[in-house]
Amino acid sequence: MWYKFRTYIVCLCLAASMALQAQELSSGARISLLTCAPGEELYARFGHTALRVCDTANDMDIVFNYGIFDFNTDHFYWKFVKGETWYELGATPYWWFMREYEDEHREVYEQVLRLTPEQQETVWKALVANYRPENRKYLYNFVFDNCATRPYVLITKALGDSIRSDYKGWTGCSYRAFIRHYTGRHSWANAGINLLFGPRADRPMDSGARLFLPEELMRYMEQAYTPDGTRLVEEGAIGAFAAPCTPWYAAWETGLAIYFLCVLAVSLHDRRRGRWSWWVEAAAGIPYGVLLLIVVFLTFFSIHPLVGFGWRLLIIPVVHLCARLVYIIR
Repeated sequence: MWYKFRTYIVCLCLAASMALQAQELSSGARISLLTCAPGEELYARFGHTALRVCDTANDMDIVFNYGIFDFNTDHFYWKFVKGETWYELGATPYWWFMREYEDEHREVYEQVLRLTPEQQETVWKALVANYRPENRKYLYNFVFDNCATRPYVLITKALGDSIRSDYKGWTGCSYRAFIRHYTGRHSWANAGINLLFGPRADRPMDSGARLFLPEELMRYMEQAYTPDGTRLVEEGAIGAFAAPCTPWYAAWETGLAIYFLCVLAVSLHDRRRGRWSWWVEAAAGIPYGVLLLIVVFLTFFSIHPLVGFGWRLLIIPVVHLCARLVYIIR
C-alpha cells in the first residue's frame, strides 16, 4: 500500500542499531497511530497506517511501518491480485517518514494513544520482535492482513482485547462499495476491480472487517474507549480523505459508450453493404477471452478472498451484442 524503494536504504542502516535499542521504554515515551492520506498511485489510493514510538529520554523517535515492499518486483500487480505479495516491517526515523509524505504533499494525522507504561512496553517489545530479520516479512493480504490491521492487532493485544468504539462507519456495507469509495465510482481502476471481484466482495462487512483501511481505523480509534470509559486517544487530530473525482471524459462508462457507438457504426455499415466484419468480433473477443481466462484462473488459484467470477464480466459482451443487433435483426 505504500512506500518508495529508497526507504530500504534507511531500513538497512537502522537494522543494526534497532537490535541494540531493545531496551525498555522510559516513563515519558509515547506511542502514536499515524494515518497517511491517499496518494496518486493505485496502491497508495487507500492511504497508509504506521506506528510512531517517541522516547526522548532514550533519544529515539522511530516509525514502524508494515507497508514496505519492492515495487520493482517482477509482475508485482499480478502477484498482488493472486494474493502472493510479500511485505515487510520497516523502521525509519520520524523525520524521514514525514519528509516522504511532505514531498508527495500528503497529510499525516497523528493520534497519541493513552497507554499505560506496561501496555506501551508490550507494543514496543512486539514491534522489536517483529522487526527481527526472521520475522520481518509477511504474506500481505489487502483485506485481512495489511499495514492497518497489524498495528491494530498489536494495540488490541496490549489492551487485552478490551477496545470499544461508537464509530459505525461502513458497517453493513459490502467490500465492493467500500473499496469503490477510494478508487472512484467512475474510474477505470474501479471498473477493473469490479471485473476481478466475485460475489464474495458483495458480502456485508462486520464492525471489525472494515478496519483494514487506514481512514476507517483512524476514525474508529478516535471514538475508541476502554470498558471503564477512558478514551484511547489522548490527543491528536484527524481529517477526511478526499474521494477521487473522475471527469466524465475519463470515466469507464464513457469508454464503454464510445465502444458501443463504434461497433454500432460498423454494424450499420455492414448492413448497408450486406457483409459481416468478422474482425470486429476478433478485436473484441480475443481480449475478452484473455480476461475470462485470467478470472477463471484466479478464481481457482488465487488466495485472495475477494477475487472470482461475477456477473459484471457479462457487461462487455452484452454491450457488444446490443450494438450488433442492428445487423443481426433485419
